[in-house]
Amino acid sequence: MRRLRALWIRICGTFGNKRESIELDEELEGHLQMHIADNVRSGMSEAEARRQALIHLGGLEQTREAYRERQGLPGLETLCQDVRFGLRMLLKSRGFTVVAVLTLGLGIGANTALFSVLNAVLLNPLPYPRAEELITVHAAKQNFNEGSISYLNFRDWQRDNKALAALAVSRGTGYILTGTGASEEVRGELVSSDFFPLLGVKPVAGRLFASHEDEIGQAPVAMISSGFWKRKFGERPDVIGKALTLDGRDYTVVGVLPATFNLAISNFRASDIYVPIGQFQNPALNDRSAGLGIHGIARLRTGVTLQQAQADMERVSRNLETTFPSEDQGIRAKLVPFKESLVRDVRPLLLVLMGAVGFVLLIACVNVANLLLARANARAQEFAVRSALGASRARLLRQLLTESLTLSVLGGVLGLTLAALGTRIIVNMLPENLPRATGIHIDWLVLCFTALISLASGILFGFAPALNMFKRDVQSTLRSGGRSIGRAKNRTQDSLVVVQTALALVLLIGAGLMIRSMVKLSNVDPGFHSRGVLTFGLEAPPAMSGAGPDAIRAYLREAQRKIAMTPDIEAVSFSWAALPMMSDDEQSFWLEGEPKPANQNAMRSSIRYLVGADYLRVMGIPLLKGRFLSETDDDRAPRVIVIDEVFAKKFFGDADPIGKRIHLDQFDDAATVIGVVGHVNQWGLDNDAVNPLRAETYQSLMQLPEQQLSLVAFGMDALARSKSGGIPSFKSIESSVTEMNHEQVVYNPEAMEDVVSQTLSSRRFGMILLAVFACTALVLASIGMYGVISYIVGQRARDIGIRMALGANRGKVLRWVLRRGSRLALIGIGCGLLGALVLSQAISDSSLLYGVRSYDPWTFIGVTALMMAVALSACYLPARRATRIDPMEALRTE
Repeated sequence: MRRLRALWIRICGTFGNKRESIELDEELEGHLQMHIADNVRSGMSEAEARRQALIHLGGLEQTREAYRERQGLPGLETLCQDVRFGLRMLLKSRGFTVVAVLTLGLGIGANTALFSVLNAVLLNPLPYPRAEELITVHAAKQNFNEGSISYLNFRDWQRDNKALAALAVSRGTGYILTGTGASEEVRGELVSSDFFPLLGVKPVAGRLFASHEDEIGQAPVAMISSGFWKRKFGERPDVIGKALTLDGRDYTVVGVLPATFNLAISNFRASDIYVPIGQFQNPALNDRSAGLGIHGIARLRTGVTLQQAQADMERVSRNLETTFPSEDQGIRAKLVPFKESLVRDVRPLLLVLMGAVGFVLLIACVNVANLLLARANARAQEFAVRSALGASRARLLRQLLTESLTLSVLGGVLGLTLAALGTRIIVNMLPENLPRATGIHIDWLVLCFTALISLASGILFGFAPALNMFKRDVQSTLRSGGRSIGRAKNRTQDSLVVVQTALALVLLIGAGLMIRSMVKLSNVDPGFHSRGVLTFGLEAPPAMSGAGPDAIRAYLREAQRKIAMTPDIEAVSFSWAALPMMSDDEQSFWLEGEPKPANQNAMRSSIRYLVGADYLRVMGIPLLKGRFLSETDDDRAPRVIVIDEVFAKKFFGDADPIGKRIHLDQFDDAATVIGVVGHVNQWGLDNDAVNPLRAETYQSLMQLPEQQLSLVAFGMDALARSKSGGIPSFKSIESSVTEMNHEQVVYNPEAMEDVVSQTLSSRRFGMILLAVFACTALVLASIGMYGVISYIVGQRARDIGIRMALGANRGKVLRWVLRRGSRLALIGIGCGLLGALVLSQAISDSSLLYGVRSYDPWTFIGVTALMMAVALSACYLPARRATRIDPMEALRTE
């Protein structure tokens, strides 16, 4: 208690008013006057009496200092004095301060902006209770390690497992909403009843789905999002119990989800409408071998590890394989940590970018350290005088570090301002598929990160001038007036320039490899001509629900004719199942002459495109052999199929595939191969070559069996090519479709050029940021080189003057300065090349390169030449200034 009271007195003494100091001065003056009076009475003169009184009291100033040390916090007071002195020195050298703060602000701002992205995507906990227990569930099978789950397998997995507290599934879909104004397409999700309780989501109105409502045959019910509730019903509470007409069927609204629910994973997106999965109007829902794009999410039981859960689901899968050998042969449950499934695709890129921007900050610190070294050399006389007057090394070190930390704090404030702007810019550049992007902002953790790197930067670049100062001899510095420096004194600055050059080269080579990869990818042929092609969704009017196959085929022909009559439309085709780079569908088959496989998983597989006769014309896919589908290839004609060149090579080798017959799963008759077309990069420009499923087949929409044909009209894709080469007018297409029937809807228009571009969005984002960081590093490194060479020229002005006085011409002086700078640049480039090999291998291991080796010689040679050219350019200006030194003036000044 006594210690706390003493501490409180010291704090009050430090921050208190001046009254106590005034009272102390008055008391000391009173004691002094009394001693003087006593001495005068004893016969001393006035001056001698005062001198003896001061000797007796021990010195007024010493007494005041002793009192202040007992009554205050001397360390804090000294720190405040150092800060005030440091600020005065920075204000005195405004040019130096502005350059240093801008350099630090740039480095700290870039780090803070990128850390805000990394923090939101990788570090922040998921907004769900006990999120560490959440996992995603998939079906591992032929061609797909994380494939979709059949509805019947989901039910058995849910019932038979012992390791999961809950298991739920979802599947994306879409509906035509009528009865609330103009017909419109709304995004929907089919979910099982446990989906929302598993995530801890509670409705803001109404209730969640009951446990039985996700079973097939239950009454149609739906939940809606808060956004949909506000947009369509004005947030009226009486929405509960109202009917929504979706695809011509009434669904009763039972609940409203909160606006904070914004789950986004690879197979789920927050939607307008949520419907129990048992309401899925697809006959294949009862087919155990049909995945239908269904994926799962689960919560582990308390105390159960992922490995234990995987082993338990392996047991369940094997039991089902024994019970249903035809459908479940080779099917296994695959469990993935929920957060891992969210961020695994972007983690390598973000970590590489974070390392790169860390290099930028390090280069900025080195730059400021060089500036401080030059400034410390200029202040050598000041420090020598302070040392001679008794200042300890620790006291001088504290003063220098205080000035450095003051700079870093100012740089941190500027960096935070730049980060706020930079974060907005980065968010606008982010690829659409980046997970958790909505949570990117500057929060308390980002602020702590900014404070930490600001302080670390201040200490890092503050030690260089401090250590350099300790190497100086006080006596020699006082004798020389602080002007002369030895060759060893420049080694620290030279080393820092080498470090800058090396780091900048590493970043430049990384950016060069990424740019080379993007150039390679931009030259990859996607297999079709995307320019001038528009894709959009089309749903038939609700009246078509329950229509027969002939009526549906007639509707498809009429819809195609109406769209084709739209101005500037050259060709139109409908597509179902797979669509290049957007959606996929699998066709199981076996070749004629082969025995039928025992189960579907033992069959061969291909990507299936169900298209119209003009599909090749719309997409610009080359026909290599035979013919493509025609209008006559309908339900009355023999079944035909077109294959791509990969299919032909893989399954027929060098034999002519035309006329060969293929047995398609779920079809009673075999299909005859009538043509071979070029390969389309279904899985994107960068991933298609490494995907195990590449063979492609094209089948006629008109030859689909009745059960599948009934689904086509309520969720198919349409593609239209313009005559002009521009993007077809979606409004004109919409008018043509509405003219045919005002209840049918076209939606989600997207240019195929944009589709192709989006497959590279993550790579493009990484390339742009890495290039920006590399250019920033190059500029900072060149500034550092320029500053050091300029400083050396200034310090060696007398030597240069003597050389010129002894006959050295300007060319020799120019070459001497350039040789000094090029030597530093070459050492830095050598070190940078070694570091670049490590970084480029890390980029390669992260699958960020395409068609370029990690040690690509052209990139290394080109970047090295650029770095050398920039270094020599940075040296040229001070070298030119050195040639203009007047020998007589230099000698006279010295």
